[in-house]
Amino acid sequence: MSTNAVVAKPAAGTRDARAIWWNGRAREGGYSDAATLQAALSVPAFRLAQIYRAVTKELCTDARHITVLPLALRETVSSTLRLSSVALAHEVTSGDGQTTKFLFELTGGHRVEAVLMRHHGGRTTACISSQAGCALRCDFCATGQGGFTRNMTALEIFDQAVAVARRAREEDRTLTNLVFMGMGEPFLNYDAVMDAIALLNDPHGFNIGARRMTISTAGVVPGIERFTAEGIQVNLAISLHAADDELRTRLMPINKKYPIAVLMKAVRDYVATTKRKVFYEYLMLSGVNDRLDDARRLADLLGGPLHHVNLIPYNATAASYERSQPLRIKR
Repeated sequence: MSTNAVVAKPAAGTRDARAIWWNGRAREGGYSDAATLQAALSVPAFRLAQIYRAVTKELCTDARHITVLPLALRETVSSTLRLSSVALAHEVTSGDGQTTKFLFELTGGHRVEAVLMRHHGGRTTACISSQAGCALRCDFCATGQGGFTRNMTALEIFDQAVAVARRAREEDRTLTNLVFMGMGEPFLNYDAVMDAIALLNDPHGFNIGARRMTISTAGVVPGIERFTAEGIQVNLAISLHAADDELRTRLMPINKKYPIAVLMKAVRDYVATTKRKVFYEYLMLSGVNDRLDDARRLADLLGGPLHHVNLIPYNATAASYERSQPLRIKR
């Protein structure tokens, strides 16, 4: 898959969220664009605005319940328009009740995962996917070992968040944070992810703050460069997991294309341009990247005030890695 950046696209902050939503819904319904769908519905523009608000802000799941619409129009919309492009196939909640993992089915039968995370103090986070599968084949990641299926559309990405937010609302919780840390590499589906961010951030719709969203990348440098130029305040996280090229390439083959020096130059340019902190994810793998020498290399690599490292306990997959001991992580 090509990772070459295409710089002629609009920035996420200038994308028309309502147009993205309606054009996407139109294409799902077999219409060429939103104008064609509007003509089929025979409604004025203000009715489209009411429908958009009901679904994206009020989280309505059934057009027949959009009470600001005339009854006949509710029935027409219900029979013409899909209000979500994802369908819940399965869910499981952890024993401590802190997380619920959702398996959503997309058009064509492909499945993606999203997670609702309940934190103490009321903070509630959605972790969502950007691709069905992943082409990067990180050695420790079950998704990567399964291979890549296809990119998700902006609406599929967005609709995951809406579905998770609905579940949170059923528990009298409000979604406060959102992370692109599910299946796939967000910067290999760049424009759909930026369109989804425009939808998520729209003050007339879903309205989650840009600073409460985080994009995690395995180190797709052209994507980081484009993201630097976006001018939005969404957080950037780097899946690092090793501070030397030999080990990182073994864990993450993308490092062969974008080695640490190239990656860190893009990150430094991002920090210099945006003045924003960068977050680093470091999966703790017993006997692999959790030695004192690894810690020293990591400290040398990330010296500076705008770097924040999260040490993450490993959850076992089919890969032959084990979680670092808690005392090793604390050291």
